[in-house]
Amino acid sequence: MNHALRFPILVLALSFAALWLSVWIGVSIRKRRRILEEDERQDFGTTMSAILTLLGLIIGFSFSMAIYRYDQRKDLEEAEANAIGTEYVRADYLPASDAARVRSLLRNYVDQRVAFYATRDDQQLRQIDIATTRLAADLWSAVQVPTAARNTFMDTIVATGMNDVLNSRGFTQAAWWNRIPNAAWGLMVTIAICCSLLIGYGARAGKARTGLLLVLPLVVSISFFLIADIDSPRGGVVRVDPQNLMDLAQSLRGN
Repeated sequence: MNHALRFPILVLALSFAALWLSVWIGVSIRKRRRILEEDERQDFGTTMSAILTLLGLIIGFSFSMAIYRYDQRKDLEEAEANAIGTEYVRADYLPASDAARVRSLLRNYVDQRVAFYATRDDQQLRQIDIATTRLAADLWSAVQVPTAARNTFMDTIVATGMNDVLNSRGFTQAAWWNRIPNAAWGLMVTIAICCSLLIGYGARAGKARTGLLLVLPLVVSISFFLIADIDSPRGGVVRVDPQNLMDLAQSLRGN
C-alpha cells in the first residue's frame, strides 16, 4: 500500500473505481431483494447518515494529520537551513585553513540537501544519501580535529553547531518517513466502501438518480487524492519547496 500511496493520481483512480463498483454491487443486491418499506427506509436513512458522518470525521482527521506532517517538513527545512547558515558563520572561530575546509564542505552539503528535496528518482536519491553521508563524516572530522586539539569554549560552540547541522538531517528524514498509518487508510477505505454499498442498495430506480450515485465515489476519491498528495513528500503535486536551503546555497556561493 505504501508504494501506491506515493502516486496520488493512482489513489484517485483506484478509489473511484472501487467505490463506483461498490455502488453498483449495492444496486444489484437491491434489485434481487424486495423494496424497502417506509419504516425500514427511515431506519436505513438513520444508519446511512451515521456512517456518512463517521466517514466524514475520519477523512477530516486524516486530512489534519497530512497537513500537520506537511507543516512539520516545512519547519524542519527552515531549521536545517538555519543550522547550516549558523555553522558557516561559526567557522570563523577555527584556524583559517580549517575554516576554509569547513565552509567548502558546507557549500557542497547544502547542494546535496537541496537535491534531496528536489529529486523524485529513487536511484538518484540513494546516490544523494551516499554523498550526503560522506560529506557529514567529512564535516564532523573537519571540526573534531581542530576543536579537540585546542578545546576552548568557542571550539565547543563550533562543535555544537556542527552537531545541530548533522542532527537536523536526521530530523528531516524522520519527518519524511512519518506518514499516515496504513491502518488509518484501511479504515477509511473500508468505511467508504460500506457507504457506497449502502447508497447503491438504498437508491431508487430511475435514470435521473443514476448520476447522483456518482457523487459519493467522486467526492471521496478526490478527498483521498488530496490526503495522499499532501502526505506524499516526493510523489505528490503539493511538495515542500526548499526555498530556505536554495537561498542559503546562493548566499554561500556569493561568499
